[in-house]
Formats: sequence, structure tokens, C-alpha cells
Amino acid sequence: MTTAVLPFTPQPGGFEWLEGEPEFDPARHLQLEMPERVRTLDEFGYTTEEIARTATPVAVTSAFRVLSDEGAAVLLTVARRLEVFARANPRIERSVRSGCHRSKWFRDLCTSPDVTEHFGAIYGIDIAPHPITSQLGHLNYAPSELGSAVDKWHHDTLALDYVMMVADPALLDGGDFEYFVGTKAEVAALAERGERPSADRCVSVEWPGLGCAVAIHGNMVVHRGGPLSVAAERITMVNGYISTDVTRDDQTRHQDLFHVDDPRTLSAEWTRYAAWRAQHRLGRLIEDLPLDLDPSDAADRLSSAVADVTHTVKGLTEGLSRIHHYEL
Repeated sequence: MTTAVLPFTPQPGGFEWLEGEPEFDPARHLQLEMPERVRTLDEFGYTTEEIARTATPVAVTSAFRVLSDEGAAVLLTVARRLEVFARANPRIERSVRSGCHRSKWFRDLCTSPDVTEHFGAIYGIDIAPHPITSQLGHLNYAPSELGSAVDKWHHDTLALDYVMMVADPALLDGGDFEYFVGTKAEVAALAERGERPSADRCVSVEWPGLGCAVAIHGNMVVHRGGPLSVAAERITMVNGYISTDVTRDDQTRHQDLFHVDDPRTLSAEWTRYAAWRAQHRLGRLIEDLPLDLDPSDAADRLSSAVADVTHTVKGLTEGLSRIHHYEL
């Protein structure tokens, strides 16, 4: 069974646990089903070479059941209690990060080995809950003004995640979760011209009900939470994973998270994650390195082994960059 690659970070200072929560019980709170449809990155126009560098060829799925009715009811209660901690960032008006350090039920759902193994089967690879804990159980709430998108067109800061509808989708007029059937490069070209993805290239997910989710290759599929037409409770939850195959590119953009997360906790968790990847890459290098390398080849292999550390040091020292999305 898949387990976390690193121990869950202890609760940072400034957080308190919600009181009176039920204990997470997989037998009662989960109802894990498989999606009817799985779309792949080649359908979106990505090349064989581009796909080879990613964690999985899976792009996005249809919506499928993850939580039981009881589990969905508990999640909605938790999300409503956490809403008081919602804050704005350059991409989303009202979101809650690090909810897993406020709700033990939420934490246990987001790190559940049963759920992790299920999504690993959908992606077709071995995965683990994301070691950067703010990437677990991110909550988005409806904006204060009609006509404003819940979340702008973007691709995620991480590769693998799921989007779950927490509030009842049957009560919504608008607020669609949409994805663009095309590449990031296509959307970037549109953005340069001041344009956005056209409706005929976009898919609005159909939600069977509460407690359902779509699995998405988040940093490869451009998506958004569309505007509501009528004011309503709209809550979604995003939970992140990593591939445990350290030979693949990391596919993350953690520097953006300094806009939305505590810099000290983020710095520590990002550093720990980079060190974990480098440790395993260096271990492979020790085991597999031929003894007849020329200097330039040896340098390239060593540089590749510590690439995550190099990237992390650069990100930690550069400071804030513009948070990435495809709208003005």
C-alpha cells in the first residue's frame, strides 16, 4: 500500500485544531469508485517527448465518487468551519490553505492511504500525498461578486491533484469547473494576444453529486473555476500528490506559493522535499554509475542528480515572483 514519502509535518505555531470533529473512518466516509473516462495528454496536443518528461500520460478524468454521503456531509461541515480563515491571493479571492493543520479529519482524508492508492491506480503510477502540506486540502470558495471567476485560467503549481466538489453542485447556476482541451503553450499564446480559451475548446465537468472528484494532471491541463450566475455556496477542495519516481521531472512551481503560504513552513518543507529527491537520485547514481566516464559526462550526471536542490536554492533566494496565471 502506498505511504507518505516523508512524515507529515507537525502542526506549525499559530494553528489550533477544530474541536468536536468525528474521527476519520475509511469504512464509513469513503466510497471509492473509478471514473468512466480517462483522457490522456496526447489528446490535448502534447508531443511524445513532452509526455515522456511527465509523471503520467493521464490528463484528466470524468467526475467519480470518492466520499460516501456521510463523508461528504462531514467534509462540507469542515469546509464551512474553515471558511473563516479564507484569504485572497493574486489568483483566487477566497481560499484556505493549510487546512490539514486545523482539522484532523481533513488531514486524515488528504493523507489517506486508501485514497492515495486509488488515485495511483487511476494515474497508473505510484504516488504519495504531497510533502508540502499546504498542497493538501486546499479549499476555494465563491467570490464576493457575481461575474468574478472563482479561479482564473491557470495550470497548477504541482503535477497531480484532484478537484472535489464540496458544496452541492445541483444548487449552482454557473461556477463550472472547466478545462481547456489543448496545451499550455496554446493558452500562453492566447494570453499574449489578450484572449482567453474559446468555449468550443473547453469542457465543463458534469458532477454526479457531492463527494465526487476529477483527477487532473494539474500542471499540464489549463483549467479554472468559472463565475457564478446566481449567488450560491460554491466550495471545491484540491488535494495534491507527487510521483514517487524520482527519475521523472518534479513538475512543480513552489516559488508561487510564497504568495499564499507561510514562508518559514514552506521553506522548510520545500527544502526537505528537494533533499528527499536528491537523496534518492544520488543513491541511484552511486549504484549505477559506470567507472569509465569522461569528466563532462560525470559532471552532467551529478548535476542532474542534484537538480532539485539547485532549483530549490534558486527559488528560496530569488524572493517573490509573479504568481502565474493566464489572465490580466
